[in-house]
Amino acid sequence: MMGYAMGALAIITLFLGLPWLVFHYVTKWKTAAKLTGGDEKLLDELYDAARRLDDRLCSIERIMTAENPDWRASCPPPSVTGRVGLLDHLDEARDLNRDFQELTRRSRERSR
Repeated sequence: MMGYAMGALAIITLFLGLPWLVFHYVTKWKTAAKLTGGDEKLLDELYDAARRLDDRLCSIERIMTAENPDWRASCPPPSVTGRVGLLDHLDEARDLNRDFQELTRRSRERSR
């Protein structure tokens, strides 16, 4: 008798519980927040501003090097300032955003 109850419970779980769980999280995924057009525009503007600031900083460094070639010796190491790799992170974020947009577009095409 106990074996039949366990078997019935396993079948109910397999055919009702598992699909419910899958559909529940698919619904959650579809209703998750997405980047709007305004968000994408803001991200592009921030990326361009960071690129311009990096260009300005490079110009300042060139000027300082022309005036005093040993000025870097008196500066703290890059790990303290956190400057190294900042634009690499921005490039990575932009690539991830493009991948996300592509996946979102494909998902919408499939659901049609």
